[in-house]
Amino acid sequence: MIGELVVYGGSFDPPHMAHVLALCAARAHLGDVEFLVLPSFSHPFAKQLAPFDARVALCVQAFGWIPGLRVSHIEAELARAEPAEQGVRTVHVLRALRTQFPGRRMRLLLGSDILHDAPKWHRWDEVCALAPPLVLGRQGHEHPDAPPAILPQISSREVRARLLDGSKLPEEWLPAGVLQCIHALQLYGAYKRP
Repeated sequence: MIGELVVYGGSFDPPHMAHVLALCAARAHLGDVEFLVLPSFSHPFAKQLAPFDARVALCVQAFGWIPGLRVSHIEAELARAEPAEQGVRTVHVLRALRTQFPGRRMRLLLGSDILHDAPKWHRWDEVCALAPPLVLGRQGHEHPDAPPAILPQISSREVRARLLDGSKLPEEWLPAGVLQCIHALQLYGAYKRP
């Protein structure tokens, strides 16, 4: 039987190689686990995101090859079931997953960049109780509670900016399937396929 359920949420707008490396590092560290990737239905700070279904498709392209991994629609399901001003919070998702997977130990996979804002999260103490965080160090985002950086400094924001303005995007930043999906779905505005 598979042990822990590792929950990895984010905007994934788009998912990039640092996200892939985070999942690979968690698998190497924890061993036989099941991954649940949770694209955010909406951004907690009301930032504009690519359509939810498009980001789900990008996540499938980025992570679908990893054994024991599923991309979940739970945030969309929760948002549609109980629309709220503040949107779906991590604690609500974890409570729903606890009901969906009774008896399973959960871990929340986070990059060290999240630690600076984590105490501002809604019910952060309950989040930690429901799914103790597994924190991975990310270059450029050192934190006293994080291990040394193993994840590269790649951000979705910079990927989007380069796609929008036509700047050269380093091949190493995006999985090939993600870039193909971006072209197919015509995401991120002005980017034209070379």
